[in-house]
Amino acid sequence: MVFFSLIRTFAAMFEELKEKYRQFREWQQRPYQVKPLSDDGHVCPTCGTQFEGNYCPRCGQSAKIGRYSFKNAFLLFLDVWGLGNRGMFRTIRDLILRPGYMIRDYLQGMQMAYFPPFKLFFLLIAVSLLVETGLNIRGANRIDEYMAMFDEMAKNNEAVAKQDAKEAQQQTLSAEEQARAAKAGEVRKEFNDKIVDNSKALTIWINKHITIVTFVLLLLFSGPLYLFFRHCPNIPDMRFSEFFVSVIYFTNMTSIISIIWAFFGGDLLYESFFPVLAIIPLKQLSGYSYVRTIWKTLLALLLFFIPIYLLVFIYGLHFAMAMN
Repeated sequence: MVFFSLIRTFAAMFEELKEKYRQFREWQQRPYQVKPLSDDGHVCPTCGTQFEGNYCPRCGQSAKIGRYSFKNAFLLFLDVWGLGNRGMFRTIRDLILRPGYMIRDYLQGMQMAYFPPFKLFFLLIAVSLLVETGLNIRGANRIDEYMAMFDEMAKNNEAVAKQDAKEAQQQTLSAEEQARAAKAGEVRKEFNDKIVDNSKALTIWINKHITIVTFVLLLLFSGPLYLFFRHCPNIPDMRFSEFFVSVIYFTNMTSIISIIWAFFGGDLLYESFFPVLAIIPLKQLSGYSYVRTIWKTLLALLLFFIPIYLLVFIYGLHFAMAMN
């Protein structure tokens, strides 16, 4: 009897979870509902205009303005910096819980309900830099930690070179062979050190120009990605400008998650996988299945990285020839 009672309990819990998930899915796909206008009469305390509705038609002051409070002060502070208007917190919430559907609503004209994508993009980069340079729970400068990885790689190169030289001395080699082995070790160490130095310099340069670098990379990647999603089921006639705005919102979503992760001291290694989460809004926006969304994205990545790999290969070949 107890066994069957447990089964019925678990079955009821499963049905309840199933119903909650169905309601969540309906909420995800339902566009944002604007609150109806108030029928109450108001007198604007700023300009004295009598009106019905939520805002004064003369000066734009909200009808909800009441006595001064810390909540009102905080909202006014956000408005000064452009954060309290046009649904900043609603945008963050929807980018986490219903990103693709939110972007669809924005492209279809519901722009006053959400924070502008480019403004949010630059704001999140600024917040990300603050978190990366110490504004986090650990108080750690994650950029310095990342730079320390290159210093560790340089030390490892030095240790490997010394070990190779020691092994060469222990072997019964002729003086000419020992000289040749020593020369090969020096060239190998110089090559590895050059790679580490160039990688470190490139990382420092990217961090200094992170906004421009990210924006340009997104613009370049949007081209091949647009080729595979421009005739998607949900928006069959999507323009490139609309798709680029969508890509900016995808990036904003992953940036929000990365900032939260970094703030609570998450590992740098796992953070590199967060861009994969952009598959979720891309699937919701396009209307394709996850399988089709993934293989289309992989093809776009292939088109994007082919010229980059060619440039890296040519640079590496040129560098190897210069070393010889």
